[in-house]
Amino acid sequence: MMYVATAHITLRLFDSASLKDKRQVIRSILARARNQFEVAAAEVGSQDMWNLATLGIACVSGDSGHALKVVEGVIQAIETSRPDVEITQASTDVIAIE
Repeated sequence: MMYVATAHITLRLFDSASLKDKRQVIRSILARARNQFEVAAAEVGSQDMWNLATLGIACVSGDSGHALKVVEGVIQAIETSRPDVEITQASTDVIAIE
């Protein structure tokens, strides 16, 4: 059995005054998530708004608990390491695939 844990995260960016500023912040957050947690990560919504971002995170594992722990770790890392953003919404889900 394979499990895919996902996280859907909405962020408010405080120090962003343009789409260029936003891209810099989001690129940094996504790179850290990929490198530190070995997840797939992308901006999946709100691309045209300079002060909001919607991120998608995914982790594949043979253990559902591990996959969920990894995506929750990404959310926690954003909360603790990025004072320039606020998580306004975060949801997680685990999908089982045979």
